[in-house]
Amino acid sequence: MSETIKIEESSGNVFLDIGFPEEEAEYLLLRTDLAFEVHRALDTRKLSRTKIAELLELSPEEVAHLMDWDLTLFSVEQLFTFLNRLGRNVEVRITPAGNTGGHQRVVLV
Repeated sequence: MSETIKIEESSGNVFLDIGFPEEEAEYLLLRTDLAFEVHRALDTRKLSRTKIAELLELSPEEVAHLMDWDLTLFSVEQLFTFLNRLGRNVEVRITPAGNTGGHQRVVLV
């Protein structure tokens, strides 16, 4: 017996695809993209969790949340600060949205 699998094209935002309201989905994706860059910067440094806590000024429990991708404790602004402490510049660019309404995204350079 063969089973038909339905394939749906992604919107590009997994949070939107799984049913979050558009505004919340964009915020969650933005926060996830920033956390990905924090993880990438930390991976290049090969730091222990103790050193990560010192560098980012976090408690061991907060480091555990960050490293386990539990981002509920961290705002976009905190993630900006972590990136700065990891030697990354963060720039915010605001452009006209046109007729479609605005969106938020991380563009890596």
